[in-house]
Amino acid sequence: MIKFNKFCTLVQVQTYYLKTEIGSLEIKGDHNGLKSVVFVNKVDEKDKKEIPKVLKESVNQLTEYFNGKRTHFTLKLSPEGTDFQKKVWKQLQEIPFGKTTSYQKMANLLGNPKVIRAAASANGKNPISIIIPCHRVIGSDGSLTGYAGGLHRKKWLLEFESPSPQQSLF
Repeated sequence: MIKFNKFCTLVQVQTYYLKTEIGSLEIKGDHNGLKSVVFVNKVDEKDKKEIPKVLKESVNQLTEYFNGKRTHFTLKLSPEGTDFQKKVWKQLQEIPFGKTTSYQKMANLLGNPKVIRAAASANGKNPISIIIPCHRVIGSDGSLTGYAGGLHRKKWLLEFESPSPQQSLF
């Protein structure tokens, strides 16, 4: 995808597909940072290529995460969204590895308990899964709730991050 920044400079968004234990991730970014990390159902053989330079660190850190060697990401992020969505996504990044929170707690931390539905909607539109850990948000009653990557992946990610790997969270 080719884009122009606000100074009319050509910005080339690069893409790479990373195969993981729970499916393939489509990783997109440019020199401004990581744009998206989403699960995809199918990767065409022609889409398999060398890791673009601007995505190498993202791919390295995600690989370390899935190998159990990383619990925190240090990447330059550049997701596209509204100011409110970006505020929610920033709040999501504060949820520690191995911990969960509820949509209600998130709304409270955002300063208004009444924005629970808006916070949940912004959470669902998070374009950078895993790194912006929207999978760590669960229902107030402890139940699994929606996840754009599928509930089976959310369950896997939460169990993978659980400090007690011998027990199932759900």
